[in-house]
Amino acid sequence: MQTTLRATGPLPAPAAWERYADLDLWSHWAPQISGVSVTGGHRRLHQGLQGTVRAAGVVHVPFEVLAVDEAARTWSWRVRVGPITLHLEHGVEDPGPDDGPRVGARTWLRTTGPAPVVLAYAPLALIALHSLLLER
Repeated sequence: MQTTLRATGPLPAPAAWERYADLDLWSHWAPQISGVSVTGGHRRLHQGLQGTVRAAGVVHVPFEVLAVDEAARTWSWRVRVGPITLHLEHGVEDPGPDDGPRVGARTWLRTTGPAPVVLAYAPLALIALHSLLLER
């Protein structure tokens, strides 16, 4: 199954992208993430990056970043929870002409995987997308 979630918010697109690109910021905007460990010590998104996301401090979810395009502000990764694999694609865009003056950026997430997992993850992901775009 595949879903696509979208959010808009006041944070400008370059700042929102930086929140994705800097792994140390993930736990600030994604309530389900309590930390990120990576192999090699490089703490910025790049293709081939591997590590583990800690969810709620107890669940360790291995991941691999499949692609990063800083200029387009898009990236994708694969996560595994036991035998279950999810593929997630993210993007940050400048606001569109119909978004209004309070929108600094738009973001989207396309998730592909088993329907029960994708549907269960969607509410948390939507909260995280909106939080990503909040000015603090």
